[in-house]
Amino acid sequence: MIAFVSGPVAALAPDSAVVEVGGIGIAVQCTPGTLAALRMGRPARLATSLVVREDSLTLYGFADDDERGTFELLQTASGVGPRLAQAMLAVHTPDALRRAIATGDEKALTAVPGIGKRGAQKLLLELKDRLGAPLGTVTGTGAPAVTGWREQLHAALIGLGYATREADEAVAAVAPQAEAAEGTPQVGALLKAALQTLNRAR
Repeated sequence: MIAFVSGPVAALAPDSAVVEVGGIGIAVQCTPGTLAALRMGRPARLATSLVVREDSLTLYGFADDDERGTFELLQTASGVGPRLAQAMLAVHTPDALRRAIATGDEKALTAVPGIGKRGAQKLLLELKDRLGAPLGTVTGTGAPAVTGWREQLHAALIGLGYATREADEAVAAVAPQAEAAEGTPQVGALLKAALQTLNRAR
């Protein structure tokens, strides 16, 4: 198993990064929050989890070991694959997920794309004794306390190499889409829309 990758960031995309390790570019699937902290050409260290399928090998990357451990524990629930587990971590921090499971917060789980009311109830039952108790405190609905969607999106665009002015304009352009969304805006979808806006402007 590949426990982590470490090296300069060679490329960034809306849902992945390429980290150069010993002259080889390793593609790693990441959440928008993780990607927002990366910078082109700067060193990075990502905890990783390798998902093996008959037709593919996919490496998922995380900001720390806690995120990776939560990602792997989430997949022990029936019906939760790596993409849904990653989507859950894109919306909530590991501690927010632990709190949601511990308190039976269906609303927090249904904020994740792909999880309906029935699925949330099933996850609450299956994960109750697996994730453990929350380690710290979170605010509001359990979304990351440090940044909102605007800050995450802006940081991700800067990380992709866009100028501050371009990032500001792209954030403003997708604001109506974010405000029209039900629940917590999905940064991944907004990032794709923002990139389309920037590409049209160039």
